[in-house]
Amino acid sequence: MRRASGFTYLTVLFIVAIMGVGLALVGHVWQTVALREREAELLHVGNEYRKAIERYYLSGPRQYPRNLTDLLKDPRQPGTVRYLRKLYPDPVTGKDEWGLVKAPDGGVAGVFSTSENKPLKSGGFAVRDKEFEGREKYSDWKFTYAPAIVPGAAPAAPGATPGATPAKPAAGT
Repeated sequence: MRRASGFTYLTVLFIVAIMGVGLALVGHVWQTVALREREAELLHVGNEYRKAIERYYLSGPRQYPRNLTDLLKDPRQPGTVRYLRKLYPDPVTGKDEWGLVKAPDGGVAGVFSTSENKPLKSGGFAVRDKEFEGREKYSDWKFTYAPAIVPGAAPAAPGATPGATPAKPAAGT
């Protein structure tokens, strides 16, 4: 009788250990799936910002928005012209803060995540995102708009390469 209860106790311990390992594996898989979803959301939201900046640039005098809130209501237009419905948070960090890629005219040419984490995705990007291949951190994924160079146009001023600064949206957005 005593031997049977000892065997039952060992069996229960073995089952608990197996369940613990299984739950750890499920947790790791779930974390990876959640990170892949955040990466996909970053690619979507970043490209929405890129398209909004492009529409802003092409809709009036050829200039970049001064800040991200200009994409919500274009100050150059007499009425309400929106290029984004709202300012999206960074899906990777979960914060409203984005890094900004400065344009040669001092405006905003693009956005990037401020996360320094290593991305899971390193290849197989869409054509518009090909420059992200092999990048070491999410902050290297820069969603920028650069107008096509028109033949015969004046070259950009020396030192007009885009730079990066962190930005926060205006209060109440």
